[in-house]
Amino acid sequence: MIYPWHLYLMAAIYILAGMMHFIKPKMYLRIMPRYLPNPKLLVLLSGLAEIMLGIGLCFPETKNSAISGIIAMLMVFLLVHFYMLSSKKAGAGIPQWVLILRIPLQFGLMYWAYYYLAL
Repeated sequence: MIYPWHLYLMAAIYILAGMMHFIKPKMYLRIMPRYLPNPKLLVLLSGLAEIMLGIGLCFPETKNSAISGIIAMLMVFLLVHFYMLSSKKAGAGIPQWVLILRIPLQFGLMYWAYYYLAL
């Protein structure tokens, strides 16, 4: 089955974002909430999850499972977004208005993924 180009765009975004966890892990370690155990492992596992879910979007047999996984993953990532609002250090130098806008963006990304369940 051929999907619309924007589903493949979504897949590429998640694959590239996941790859960045391995290319620039320090960037992700800086924003990992301190109350979570083994932050380096969590950064690598979340990167692997993003890559696998992005690939899963491209195949009819795994598309819906990948969508469910992406929505769940984005819900978990909200922890990071709220943590980044907790202090200047946790915000990693990102302006607070950007950090605030990232929260509704997460919900927009969830909706974008949910949209493809009907295909």
